[in-house]
This record gives sequence, C-alpha cells and structure tokens, in this order.
Amino acid sequence: MAKIDITRTELVWPGKYNEDGTLKEVPRVSLPFQVIETVNESRATREVKKAGVQGGLFDVYEGKEGDTFEAGWRNKLIWGDNLLVMGSLLEKFAGKIDLIYIDPPFATGADFSFVTDVGEAGLEVEKEPSAIEEKAYRDTWGAGVDSFLSMLGQRITLMKALLSQSGVVVVHCDWRMAHRVRVLLDESFGMDAFLNSVVWVYGESARGAKAIASQFPRNHDDLICYRGGEKWTFNGDSLKRVYTVEEARKIGFRQDEQGRWFKTAPRGDYTDESIARLAKEGRIHKTSTGGIRIKYFLPMESGNVVELVPVGDAWMDIADAMHMPDAEQTGYATQKPEALLARVARAFSNENDLVADVFCGSGTTLAVAEKLGRRWIGCDLGRWGIHVTRKRLLGIENCKPFEVLNLGKYERQYWQGVTFGEAKDKPLAEQALYEYLAFILKLYGAQPVAGMAHLHGKKGKAMIHIGAVDAPVTIAEIDAAVDECAKLKQSELHVLGWEWEMGLYDLMVEAAKKKGVKLLLLQIPREVMEQQAAAKGDVRFFELAYLEAEIKQPKKLTAQVVLKDFVIPNTELIPEDVRSKVKKRSDYIDYWAVDWDFQNDTFMQGWVAYRTRKERKLPLSSDAHTYGKPGKYRILVKVIDIFGNDTSQAFDVEVK
Repeated sequence: MAKIDITRTELVWPGKYNEDGTLKEVPRVSLPFQVIETVNESRATREVKKAGVQGGLFDVYEGKEGDTFEAGWRNKLIWGDNLLVMGSLLEKFAGKIDLIYIDPPFATGADFSFVTDVGEAGLEVEKEPSAIEEKAYRDTWGAGVDSFLSMLGQRITLMKALLSQSGVVVVHCDWRMAHRVRVLLDESFGMDAFLNSVVWVYGESARGAKAIASQFPRNHDDLICYRGGEKWTFNGDSLKRVYTVEEARKIGFRQDEQGRWFKTAPRGDYTDESIARLAKEGRIHKTSTGGIRIKYFLPMESGNVVELVPVGDAWMDIADAMHMPDAEQTGYATQKPEALLARVARAFSNENDLVADVFCGSGTTLAVAEKLGRRWIGCDLGRWGIHVTRKRLLGIENCKPFEVLNLGKYERQYWQGVTFGEAKDKPLAEQALYEYLAFILKLYGAQPVAGMAHLHGKKGKAMIHIGAVDAPVTIAEIDAAVDECAKLKQSELHVLGWEWEMGLYDLMVEAAKKKGVKLLLLQIPREVMEQQAAAKGDVRFFELAYLEAEIKQPKKLTAQVVLKDFVIPNTELIPEDVRSKVKKRSDYIDYWAVDWDFQNDTFMQGWVAYRTRKERKLPLSSDAHTYGKPGKYRILVKVIDIFGNDTSQAFDVEVK
C-alpha cells in the first residue's frame, strides 16, 4: 500500500484510505424523495398547493416549501439508509439544520430488535431484526471497531455539511466508543469546535453482580457536542431545589434585614466598578473578616426556600429508560427518555429551528421537537421504527403536518445502475436487464427461461414474472403473464414485484383462477439491494397480505369503511404459543387509515385508528365521511400489521 501522508492527529483504521494512499471519499448520491404519505393535512389544502397538477403513484418531493409552518413547511419522516438520505438532503438543506442529534447503534447486538404487542390481549412478540437491519448491524460491527468507525465517519462528514453555522451536533454514545467518537468529531469539525462531553448518569449503580465484580459500575452515557461555526445557540438550564427554612439555614443560606433569603459566592473576577454597582443593589455581603462575597437572592414558595442551580455537564437528574413514564414506552430496547432529548433540544435550538435525527429509532427526538415547536427531519432504516414514530407523533395533541418519504424507485434505479453497470439516468441495455432478471431469479431460487414475452423464469412447477424496478406491477401486466401461462398450459404463476397497482390482489387471484392458473403475488424486499444480505442468502420473499373491506353508505353523501378480513402471510415469524392465543385475524392489525379521495398519488390520511400500548382495542369500522358533492370517488384503505408492513386496497364508489 502507498505511504499515507499524515499531517495531523487523526484516527486511522483499515479501509479509511485507498490503496494509493488517498482518503476514501464519502458517497454523496443525490436522489429524489418520494412522498408516500401525508399526515394531518386536508385534501383541499393540498389540492390548492398542487394547483391541479396530476402526480404519479407517489409525489416527488420538490422542496419548495418555506422555512416556517405558516410558509408551508411540513416535517419529514424518511425511511431509508441515512447515508443515501443525507446525501439526498444536501441539495435543499446544506447548511440549514440547526441541531443534529444522533444515537448510533452501540455494539449491543440488540439495536434493531423490539417487542411488539398482538391483539387486544397485548400478547408480546419479540421482533427479530429484518435482513436489512441485520445487514446494517453487520456493516456497523461486522469488522468490529473498524467498520463502526467507517460507518460513523462517513455520516459525520455529511452531518457537518448539513449543519448550519450556528448549529450544534450531539452524538450520543456509551463507554464502548465515546473516546473514539470524540477523535472522529475533532477530525471533522476541528478541536476548537468542541463544546461539551456531557455525562448522563442514568442510575446510582449498575444492575447485577457482574457489572460491579471487577470495576466501578458503568452507569453513564456520553453526549458529545460540537458547534458548526463561531456563534451557536445555547440556552442554559437550571434545576430547582426546594428547602425548608431549617434545611436552608443548615446549608448556610442567610436572611438579610428585609427577611430575604440569599446565598453567597466569592467575588471572583468582578471589578471594583461592578462591586460598587452591586453594593447599591444590596447584593454585597461582608464577612466577619472583612471579605467581600456576592449575594444571590433566593425566592420563597409556600414557605420554603427555592434555589435554581445551573445544570452542568454531569446530568444526574434524568432517569434511565426503565423508569420512563408508561406513555413514553414503545418497546425499543435502546429508547431514550424524552426528558433527556428535551434538555438537548432546549439547550441547542430555539422555536422553529430545524432539528434532525438520522438514527431516529422509535422517534423520541422527533416527538420532543414536535412538542417544543421545532421543525424536524427524522430518518431510520427500520420499517417498524418509522411506523412506531408515526403513531407516536399522531398521539401528540395538535401535531403539525408531516409527510412520510422514502427514496423508493430512485434508490432502486441507482442500485440497478451500480449493480448492473448502467448509469442511473440511462435506459437499461438488454444485457443489463437480463442480468437484473437473472439476479432476482437466483435470489428466489428460480431458473431463467428464454423465448417468453411475459415470463422470466421457473421454480419447480411455477412460472415466474418479475416486475420492473421503477414502476408498479399493473393488472394488465399480470393479466398478460396469466394468459401466457394458460396458453402454455402452466398451472401456477408467481409474480415478484417492488410496488403494486392498488387493489389488484383480490381481482387478479380470482381472474387467474378462472383461467386455471394459481396466482401468487410476492414482494421483492429491499434487502436484495444490500450486497451482504444477498450474498448470504438473507432475502425472503413474502406473499402480499390479503385485505377485505366493505364500503357502506349510511346516509346521503357519506361513506364508511368496514374491515372484514385481513390475512397476514408471514405468521411463521410469530411464536406458536402466541399464535395459538390469537382469537381473530384482525389481531394482527396494528394501524389502519383511510384516504377518502385518493388521486393515485400520495396517500392522504383522512381517518385513522391504531393500537397503543395502553389502548389495545381497535375499531374495525371507520367514522362516516361526508363528501361535499355527489360523484365518483376512489377510497384507499391502508392497513399496517404488527411487523410494520403495509397493505393497501382501493375501492371505487359512487356517492349519491
């Protein structure tokens, strides 16, 4: 390997530099975001903004909103790899984020697992990490410390580019990595940009004999804080301590001639001029030896003496996650208390500032930002994390509008181009298309077939059709593949797709059956884009869930949705002892929502119901919706199961 020219103190690990001695560049891929759901905004409001422009299946985020809620800003919850997400945010948000807090995965082995509840009884199921989450864990810790440093170093570089000149970045870590993380931040931001290494002591002692057998208890985390520029936001905090009169006297507090309680502090670096001014204000206390001390008056409340003590860099007053209020509990093992994030947000941001968390997990940072009147952007790789965060935000009174985004087909196009040798902005050549189909077939355990118009492979007795990377599988597409199967006297067809035209499940399965073809619709998981997961065979194709609903019209100009049936295909992920206690299939539904006037673009939530850890009952009938005028409408029903997977069904109705 070539000689590396080291000109400053830095942290070096295998893979940081190229073979020729040059520093590896951080990928900065800019992809368009897809808006897949808008929450807490009326269809009418959105139609005014769109000015009659018709979108596709998903709207493309254009970034034209203002910097305030009044100017049209909507908070953003993004599902995806935060490296690609941050690279894609740079175009609109470089130098604009005021506070970035991250709590990256520690080397615990449990970063993506969580406990979820099933049905009204609240039966607990531990959700193991998905293949994509396992892959993220392998990327982070697969080569030990080296891979963690590589992962975090790249993301710190992008965070610095997104941070405003008055912004602050806070990295939350524990004893395993705090010392290394600080060196990474020194390298990126500069040693002079260091503000604090806050110690959060979350318990008086560690739990269990092992924790204290051979060392002091490890019972704190570090919050390492760096600034983006020469001036930054900081709002100090104070702790309130209340003493009885007797307690106040014992610790040295005094009363003056007017009965006011005060404490004193040394003169310090006060000038004679300042001392004279303080004397006029009655704030000088002379000791028996003639020394000068400064008075600090203490208020009284209900006959007690109150002292406000500035918060330092050791926080011992915020309990750990085990002692959080029940209302905060989400089932995430690595969840942090809202009180901790509230102190961070208040200290380093102001109202309407933009706060980001690109490892947002169960959404604590976003929930706190919402409650404190900050704008926010959150990102997570886990589908369940996005779902839990959405529910958590919906539970906040007067939650401001937000949108759920991903990189969707653009991420897949990028992957397709990189993997199969074509630029992402050019159409795939025939050879590259063949390689894509062969790759998916191999992951599915199928063999390619040649000479077919709509059939791409065969697995056992079943023929295979694979949907395109950048378009939903359509009814016409499936129909053509079914006809080709029937013509060839093939009795089974498996269709693999990334996205699906709304409402085709019931329609197509029955239509295929009439033609003598058994039809299976399977989701191509995002994991196929992850090289390690694909190489290890960590990819599972699941059948689409089956959703049955009925549209009722109880009154003139009204519509109501009633869920009739829901079949989750991957029940084998649920332990048998839990499965045996499930009384009805709707127990597998965690959340469902209705868009009363779906325009084949973004799902607009018009009605929603979901389970919480406290309220397990879920209504299976929506409230009645009243339309402004008669006409034909498309109603879209979205159901999310206990694993965070969503299923949608469209219904065309005529309202009279």
